[in-house]
Amino acid sequence: MIFLDQPVGTGFSYAKTQLLDTPSDSGEAKRIHEFLRKWLSKHTQFISNPFYVGGDSYSGKVIPATVQEISKGIDLGLKPQINLEGYVIGNPVTDTEVDHNLRIPFAHGMALISDELYESLKRSCKGIYENVDPLNTECLKFVEEYNKCIAGINQNLITRPLCKVLSSPRGYIEELVLPSLSVPFTDCYRYTDLIASNWANDENVREALHVVKGSIRKWVRCASYAMPYNMDIKSSVPYHMNNSIRGYRSLIYNGDHDMVVPLIGTKAWIRSLNYSIIDNWKPWMINNQVGGYAQTYANKMTLATVKGGGHTAEYTPVESSILFQRWLTGQLL
Repeated sequence: MIFLDQPVGTGFSYAKTQLLDTPSDSGEAKRIHEFLRKWLSKHTQFISNPFYVGGDSYSGKVIPATVQEISKGIDLGLKPQINLEGYVIGNPVTDTEVDHNLRIPFAHGMALISDELYESLKRSCKGIYENVDPLNTECLKFVEEYNKCIAGINQNLITRPLCKVLSSPRGYIEELVLPSLSVPFTDCYRYTDLIASNWANDENVREALHVVKGSIRKWVRCASYAMPYNMDIKSSVPYHMNNSIRGYRSLIYNGDHDMVVPLIGTKAWIRSLNYSIIDNWKPWMINNQVGGYAQTYANKMTLATVKGGGHTAEYTPVESSILFQRWLTGQLL
C-alpha cells in the first residue's frame, strides 16, 4: 500500500523548489499521477500488480480525477503503464452544494429536528439551505433555528458525544461534555489528533519512514487548512461517468450516521448517473449480523453503507476492513 501525503506541504511531503502554482483539485490529480509513474519506475517489481486508488472525505473530488488522469496516461502509452483496476472512496465529498443541502433532510430523518421545522425549512428555502439569499429572511430564520438544534451534535458520527480537548503537562486529554451552546466544542476524531501527532513526531517512526531530517520539523494534523488551495472541481460526477465508461470498478461507501457527507447525498449523485441496477439494495452480513447495505450497478459501481458508521472508516474499522476485502477480491458482499 502506498500512502501519499498531498498536496505538497502536508504530512511529511515537501518541495525542494518553490511551487509555481497554487495546489488545486485538478492539479493534484496530475501530480499524483506523475508521482505514481516515478515511483513505479523505481520499484519495477510492482508494475504488473493490480492498482486501485482510494481515499475518503474531500478526496472524493480528487480521487475520481486521479483515476481519469491515470487512464489518459494509459491511452497515451506513458511508461511505466499502471495496471489500473478501479477505485474506492468513502463518504466522498462529490458536489459540495448537494452534499450540504441534503444535511437538513438527513437531520430530519434522524429526528434531530422537528417535523414542523423541517416543513418550514422546505417551504421557505425550497431546498437551498447553503448560501441562502440574504433577502430571504424567513429561510435564514429557520436555518438559524436548525443550527441551534444541531449545535451539540458530532456531525462526523451523530451517535457519539462531542468533546473538548484540554491541555495537560503530558499532552492532551479528552473530556466528554454535555451539549451546551455555551461550550466551545472540538470534534476530537476519537483521539486522532493526539494519536497521530504522537506517532508521527516520534523519532523512531520518522526513521522507519525514512523522513529526511530537517524537512518537516513538526508533523501537524490538518495543517493543510492554512495552505492556499484552489477547489476547482465543483462536482466530481463527470469524472465518475468517464471512469465507468472506461470499465473501471468502483466502491462508494458511506457510514450511515455521517452528517458531514450524508448518505442521501451520495445516493443522489449516484442516482443522477442513471445507471441500471443489477443487484438490488440488500443487507451485507458479518457473522449473521447486518454490517450495512449494498447495491450494485451495471457499470461496475457498488454503493455500500456501513451500519452505525461515521465520516471515516476509523469509527467502524472491522466492518470497513471486511467490506473492502470482500469487494477487492470480488466476493459477494
